[in-house]
Amino acid sequence: MQVVAYTGSEPQPGTRALAVESPVNLVYGSVPHAVMMATPADLEDFAYGFSLTEGIIESADEIRATRVEAGADGLRLHVELAPGRLREHLARKRAISGRTGCGVCGIEDLAELPRAEMRDAPDVRVALPAIARALQGLDAAQVLGAETRAVHAAAWARLDGTLVAAREDVGRHNALDKLIGALMRAGTDTADGFLVITSRCSFEMVEKAARLGAAVVVAISAPTSLALERAKAHGITLCAIARSDTLTVFTGAERLVPGV
Repeated sequence: MQVVAYTGSEPQPGTRALAVESPVNLVYGSVPHAVMMATPADLEDFAYGFSLTEGIIESADEIRATRVEAGADGLRLHVELAPGRLREHLARKRAISGRTGCGVCGIEDLAELPRAEMRDAPDVRVALPAIARALQGLDAAQVLGAETRAVHAAAWARLDGTLVAAREDVGRHNALDKLIGALMRAGTDTADGFLVITSRCSFEMVEKAARLGAAVVVAISAPTSLALERAKAHGITLCAIARSDTLTVFTGAERLVPGV
């Protein structure tokens, strides 16, 4: 779009790219489930990742098909579940109103807060230089972020720091769900890598990481107190305030090792 930028007191006409933010209505069967404000890209990945982290599915093969339908007010993301899974979902369906800054809007009771199934995190070791390489790779992978300065990113790195996949979205939860969906669809073994996110590390980001099976989470920003509590409960190594030359480890430091 056309803008006017100021350097000092001098106006400079120019153009600026904006991140697209669109309502996306996830529909299972013919029943609407949630409206999320999201970037309308990689929506098939989003369908898989959201379905997993919401507890609607347990594996990728429980989704038979996805379809995006454009409407006057936004997009409808239709998700066709396996018959048995659809019946289970409809039996316990909850409606939520999704926002880019809140992942639990609409729940009615504290007991409904997301909690991934407790399980032992993989016994991996990550070298500090590998984290630095992943962070450098993430900078290059944020194409939309470079254009707009208005989106979050989530990426999966191999143990050597090489990025396998990265996804971006105006919502930090959505970016992670899209990444999780991409990894599910590709059959990626999450016992051999670690997660990198650009956003604040909230408790729900940790819960999503636990659903993915990530043992190590590296966040650019700081974690919250509940995120740290949940990371400890899941046995997840939580690193934050991460830069190429500095890192703060909040829990699970035994997984980090020197290296080249």
